[in-house]
Amino acid sequence: MKIVRLAVIALCALWASFAGAQAWPTKPVKIIVPFTAGSATDILARTFGQKLSEYWGQPVVIENHPGAGGTIGTGIVANAPRDGYTLLVHSAAYSVNPSLYPDLPFDTRKAFVEIVPLGGQPNVLVVAPSAGIKSVQELITQAKQKPGTINFASAGAGSGTHINAEKFKLATGIDVVHIPYKGTPEALTDTIAGRTTYYFSPISAALPHVKEGKLLALGVSSAQRSSVLRDVPTIAESGVPGFDYNLWVGLFGPAGMPADLVDRINKDVQRALASPEIKERFASLGAEAMPMTPAQFKKFVGDEIDASTRIVKAANIKAQ
Repeated sequence: MKIVRLAVIALCALWASFAGAQAWPTKPVKIIVPFTAGSATDILARTFGQKLSEYWGQPVVIENHPGAGGTIGTGIVANAPRDGYTLLVHSAAYSVNPSLYPDLPFDTRKAFVEIVPLGGQPNVLVVAPSAGIKSVQELITQAKQKPGTINFASAGAGSGTHINAEKFKLATGIDVVHIPYKGTPEALTDTIAGRTTYYFSPISAALPHVKEGKLLALGVSSAQRSSVLRDVPTIAESGVPGFDYNLWVGLFGPAGMPADLVDRINKDVQRALASPEIKERFASLGAEAMPMTPAQFKKFVGDEIDASTRIVKAANIKAQ
């Protein structure tokens, strides 16, 4: 009889979990973006938030909590209830923070559940036309002729844009100065104004300024040219063999979320990726889908954390 009672209890718990996932959501879902509005991460969060709101029949509210390389907003989700009503959209910086901030109040590998990647896109190396730099090789030459005098912007210490720039610095052997900003919009503003020399910007954020002639695109960070900047060579084509960096953005939740709810959200995002609206939006942003199951995304993120740790150590990157 005891075995029967335990079986009944287990079945009831399973049913309750299933029924809860079926009913979810019954109120607005909040998505925390740990970067400023207008950043590449924010753009993708809002793109999917609108579509998911249609699917779920509830508002999806995007909240921006920038600062400390994205760790402030991330911490909010680490301490959120495990009911799926507070989620996190983070970028490749998620994989950098564990090695950059050793005293984080949460364990990145244990405090979250990897739900699904939203997409990836290359960064584009941009300068102001007033800088007088017309190519990647011209930038490298100037930096080597004047070591320590040229600076570059990032969306914050440890951000994907920072890691991309440090990878470029290591690959080319140049001596340049890092200027961290609160986010991409601020970094772009100062690059346009000439207060910083160059910036590896997410392509979606830089594209309007490139089209308007406010910025000159020198190269894209991916192994292949971007579909939205076909005339712009890759960094590898520009004399830095093998260079490749993609900025990915993913959806996470606090650890302990029901597995069936995680699977449901994953499938809803995959459904959104197949919609004409998202496909059109991705085409305009130069973004690419990254279809993965939660298990595949977990492995991907783990590998990214390991790779980022090596770059942070090699470049001696410190939190600022």
